[in-house]
Amino acid sequence: MFKYTLQRILYMCMVLLIITAMCFVLVRMLPPAELPPGDPHTEVVEARREALGYNKPYMVQFGIFLQNVFTKFDWGISDKLYFGRDVAQIFFEKLPVSIIVNLYSILFSIPIGIGLGIFAALKKNTWVDYLLSTATMIVISVPSFVYAFIIQYIFSYKLGWLPFLMKAGTDYFTWDMFVSMLPAVMSLSFGTIAGFTRTTRAELTEVLTSEFMLLARTKGLTKAQATIRHAMRNCFVVVVPAIFGSFIGVLGGSLIIERIFAIPGVGGLTINAINGRDYPIFMLTTCFYTAIGLVASLVVDISYGFIDPRIRMGSKK
Repeated sequence: MFKYTLQRILYMCMVLLIITAMCFVLVRMLPPAELPPGDPHTEVVEARREALGYNKPYMVQFGIFLQNVFTKFDWGISDKLYFGRDVAQIFFEKLPVSIIVNLYSILFSIPIGIGLGIFAALKKNTWVDYLLSTATMIVISVPSFVYAFIIQYIFSYKLGWLPFLMKAGTDYFTWDMFVSMLPAVMSLSFGTIAGFTRTTRAELTEVLTSEFMLLARTKGLTKAQATIRHAMRNCFVVVVPAIFGSFIGVLGGSLIIERIFAIPGVGGLTINAINGRDYPIFMLTTCFYTAIGLVASLVVDISYGFIDPRIRMGSKK
């Protein structure tokens, strides 16, 4: 397991470095954002660009970029959106709200999704199972921004129960702020609920038809006892790693949902950086999203070995 984990970490770092290099070169090939004349920060940004080697070959610039990141955690200064401000400081100001909104979504989605999956598996080949399976496939197929518009139309426009946009401010744990987050949380939850429902239903259905379940019943266990003691335990070998991956993914936020509901998080920052050609911010958010995806994949793979000792990653036998 240690050898496998070390190999995966090395591969992950290699992939992150390659993606970062590609994004860096492509960004530097584009014209830099125009600097406002007369602004006191203009001279600072121009001096900064000179120090970063904007007039040198791309790979030399990339080397300077990596050196600043690894030695000083210096991602640069905003060229346009937050002119003259440190990019890392801006990013960490935006990160908490993205985490909170997505964390609410995960905490809301996991019990509902797993519960529906268990219910569908126990009602296999009945109208309940068919209804839940069909609804699950439909929900998974629809993008989250479609649910965002539906929720805004029904709960915000027609019923007036929820606000259209997230409340401004940093009081993230007040009731008013929570209510203003609900439309975004609900929009993000539909796909997650459907995903967990499908995974739980598929795994539990397979386990319930296994031979060891028949043996458990012949030993005198009731269906409920056999399901709770044996079927659920084996089913969660697949479900629990998916939960771990979801919790890692909450750091990433949601680009489109944050934009629709005016959530001042990492997702909106990324979209604004692309539209405003603020390349230092774009580089930081791109590296962040790539790292989150790679770490989530690594955590899911490694968690299989800890949850079920019979699984040995990287074994040749």
